Amino acid sequence: MAYQYKNLFFDLDDTLWAFSQNARDTFEEMYQKYGYDRFFQSFQHFYTLYQRRNVELWEEYGNGQVTKEELNRQRFLYPLEAAGAGDATLAKNFSDDFFSVIPTKSKLMPHAQEVLEYLSARYNLYILSNGFQELQCHKMRSAGIDRYFKKVVLSDDIGVLKPWPEIFHFALSTTQSELKDSLMIGDSWENDITGARGVGMHQAFYNVTGKTELPFQPTYHISDLKELMQIL
Repeated sequence: MAYQYKNLFFDLDDTLWAFSQNARDTFEEMYQKYGYDRFFQSFQHFYTLYQRRNVELWEEYGNGQVTKEELNRQRFLYPLEAAGAGDATLAKNFSDDFFSVIPTKSKLMPHAQEVLEYLSARYNLYILSNGFQELQCHKMRSAGIDRYFKKVVLSDDIGVLKPWPEIFHFALSTTQSELKDSLMIGDSWENDITGARGVGMHQAFYNVTGKTELPFQPTYHISDLKELMQIL
């Protein structure tokens, strides 16, 4: 069934901007630059430790248990502490450097540019992301996709993360969009799809990880962004 949409809300990281790849590349550069091989068996060893704690911290941040500053401090310090080298100054330097380099990375998800080119001529496009203000807009500029979007709505703006309903209501109100003609497009089942459904917004699940067990049927289920050109 074809719906008449006017407004498309895109998640940014790993939906349009290739976050996983860009982050890994930046971490590898920093790992070499700071000589982290003296603490860890391999880059993979370090990165596994980082990712495990990072996931937990984002959950704590989403639940209001840690601040943004504490999230960033802990996730960079944790791998060093786990390796018995808890040097807070080193972790801070690594972190500052990481945050200055990552937004300059420009890898996009497959077909992102082509799809945005097509859709921006037909719809109002917006970003709805859990990322930090100082990073997300810079990342979009580096990748050359900022021009496609009328507005960037971030969890940082109101201090509430997807999947909480408040951020979806805020996004609709700040872009003057109606629920009935809006669609959320994203790769995170929990944040983007469950969150949008919770407020009654249609969803397009970009299944980048090949998730097979879906708790409910999203409005659209795609494995390639190009499929949006057939749907919309």
